[in-house]
Amino acid sequence: MSVSPINFKPKPKAKPAAKAADFLPMSRAEMDARGWTELDVLIITGDAYVDHPSFGAAMIGRVLEAEGLRVGIIAQPDWTNIESIQVMGTPKLFVGVSAGNLDSMLSNYTAARHKRKEDVYSEGGVPGKRPNHAAVVYSQMSRRAFPGVPVVLGGMEASMRRVAHYDYWEDKLRPSIMADAKADLLVYGMGETPVREIVKRLRDDNRDFSGIRGTALFLGSKATATADFSDCIMLPSWEDLQADKKHLMRLTKVVEAQMTPHCGKRMVQMHGNRAVIMEAPTFPVDGPDLDALYELPFQRASHPSYTEPVPGFATIKDSIIVSRGCAGGCTFCGLGFHQGKFLSSRSVDSVLKEVRKLAESENFRGTISDLGGPTANLYAAKNGHADECKKCHRPSCLWPSICPVFEINEEQGIDLLKGARTQKGVKHVFIQSGIRMDVALRTPAYMKEIVQHHVSGHMKVAPEHMHPDVLRRMRKPAGDFQGFMEKFFELSEEAGKEQYLVPYFISSFPGCTEKEMGAVEQFLKKEGWNLQQVQDFIPLPMTGSAAMYVTGLDINSELPIPITRNAGDRERQKRMLRPNPNDKVRQRGIGSAPRSEAQLDTVE
Repeated sequence: MSVSPINFKPKPKAKPAAKAADFLPMSRAEMDARGWTELDVLIITGDAYVDHPSFGAAMIGRVLEAEGLRVGIIAQPDWTNIESIQVMGTPKLFVGVSAGNLDSMLSNYTAARHKRKEDVYSEGGVPGKRPNHAAVVYSQMSRRAFPGVPVVLGGMEASMRRVAHYDYWEDKLRPSIMADAKADLLVYGMGETPVREIVKRLRDDNRDFSGIRGTALFLGSKATATADFSDCIMLPSWEDLQADKKHLMRLTKVVEAQMTPHCGKRMVQMHGNRAVIMEAPTFPVDGPDLDALYELPFQRASHPSYTEPVPGFATIKDSIIVSRGCAGGCTFCGLGFHQGKFLSSRSVDSVLKEVRKLAESENFRGTISDLGGPTANLYAAKNGHADECKKCHRPSCLWPSICPVFEINEEQGIDLLKGARTQKGVKHVFIQSGIRMDVALRTPAYMKEIVQHHVSGHMKVAPEHMHPDVLRRMRKPAGDFQGFMEKFFELSEEAGKEQYLVPYFISSFPGCTEKEMGAVEQFLKKEGWNLQQVQDFIPLPMTGSAAMYVTGLDINSELPIPITRNAGDRERQKRMLRPNPNDKVRQRGIGSAPRSEAQLDTVE
């Protein structure tokens, strides 16, 4: 039977898959295809190369490309073979080194210090493709492979280890990463602005990297002896920390207080007769400049040379980043030390432009998995704009209560959500990034919009704990979870939807014994709910929680608190939150969603 031409609709042509020529080159052959005889910049990363703005190497690579530079990427080189980073020759300007999106020790080891069975940022999830302390290893390799070429460290590992710090997996204090890496310069935080200044100087044949915001230098002994530190804050030295680990608390609190580009001061930490000098943070990229970053020609795909998916990318490939920065200042999280507490958001027009581009891609199936950032419902919120903000050294704008000059813009957030879900080819727009419950309860219209239109069936929330003393040490508000939970289910019922909450609780946090953990256990029993996943606390380098873990002091009062270190004690706290198969699970209770172990360890 023939098909009527009236009803026949030809299938639209599928867009061709991205070719290697659409990516930054990873080999000499790809360089030759572009007609390049040499690179200006070589980027070495501990992650697989995914050309997506959530991957730091891709973002910096595209920024440099937009500056007219020839940029190549070496992803997960064989660190036992120096030739693995020499395949594209010696770069003209500098080598950029990053351990990847996570600290390499966190990528490689669990909270129990066992080797991970999966690396979510490697092709096929195969573990073992990056060394421990990858930024140090790659930097030292680059020194040997490219004598005389500047080596610039960046990424999360460099940011969170830029001063002396505690390494949980080795259970010891370590000096600044600069002492081991032998790099010329360290870029901390979001690196787009500093890296442009670095390129400008090198193009002018100027290798003096001093005075660049958002960077740290390790001065030699002679330079240290003649340097003027009169305008700097002197941090506890490496020798001070070795003599008394309690100095780590002051170090952490001072560095955290100076993480403001408005009034933050330069800081110095001595390592013997050499100084690590850290410039004030760079100002956040905002407005049209932020829009421009995310409109660079990302392919939103793994490099074509990979035959297996990269699990960490698979979870976010249909997501869109809409904001940067985190105003929460939680003591277990490194975002305040990396992205900073000052928020910046893309314009609605810029985000919708990316939504349309995503909807046109051949692999898009109609669902945007997330419009988010560090905290989804802080999109379009403002801090840093008022005079009070420019003088403020508080690590959090939201704790112990929301600052009166902190501006929440629920109208723009609603406009973004409505605009995204009405774009051609878009069936669903979900919010998977974390939600600040204290902010959500202040924005009823936005919360209704989220719950009734943008929940995939499960919404992530992070009460983290139920005991007020532990929450205080986390810098998390107490008492919001119950009200949020009731409102969530009320709005779900109003919309006629059966939806679940996915909460995250942390066990073995500093100051939390089995007694305090019992507050969470009792809450779950009272509600008749079971958890399927628990976060076992990891003290990440430079964070306030690491300072508490090492010193045994409360970050607020600096009075002694109990610390759970023993593996058996930690396991008992985890068991208090594990599901009992004999207990009845409440139908509309707390659900769970599949997550990688690495994500569980670092979720806010």
